[in-house]
Amino acid sequence: MKTRLVFCALACVLAACVTVNVYFPASAAERAADIIVKDIYDAGAAPKPTSGLAAPLRAGLVAVLNVLVPAAHAQQPDINISTPAIATLRAAMEARHAQLRAHYDSGAIGMQADGLIVLRDPKPVPLEARNLVKKLVADENLDRNRLYSEVAQGNGHPEWEPDIRRIFAAAWVENAPAGWWYQSGGNWSQK
Repeated sequence: MKTRLVFCALACVLAACVTVNVYFPASAAERAADIIVKDIYDAGAAPKPTSGLAAPLRAGLVAVLNVLVPAAHAQQPDINISTPAIATLRAAMEARHAQLRAHYDSGAIGMQADGLIVLRDPKPVPLEARNLVKKLVADENLDRNRLYSEVAQGNGHPEWEPDIRRIFAAAWVENAPAGWWYQSGGNWSQK
């Protein structure tokens, strides 16, 4: 009797142990990284000329297509990039990028393989501005580290942070304009 009771208890414990396999949704993370990186890069870019009629025409066309073509509702993994902390980080990075852009363009700042930036070549930066550029780089790196962590934690998976960092590192380079410097395999290359 005692053996049966122990066996039943052991069977109940084993039945309660359910392993849930949660995989890292790489394609969703790549889409999320592209959205964030493009928004940040666009913040420092010159405004694109638009005609007065183009925006309303495009909005009307999108509305008509949304009515005619039903949305696909496939079950695809998603990465949440809409947390308040992520929004705050994005806003700070967009504002800072307007100041950093000229230094990317001059080659003074480069993108490292780990998703951070560095003052690669201080020569193009006037001596009186170097401390400001160093501070901008340090602030940007602090926010990038926070962003990678927040995207992982905001999706309930802090263990995803290294994967998020790797995907963002690639997105920074992939979406960068021609002429910007990046690190690959320990060497500096110009896009």
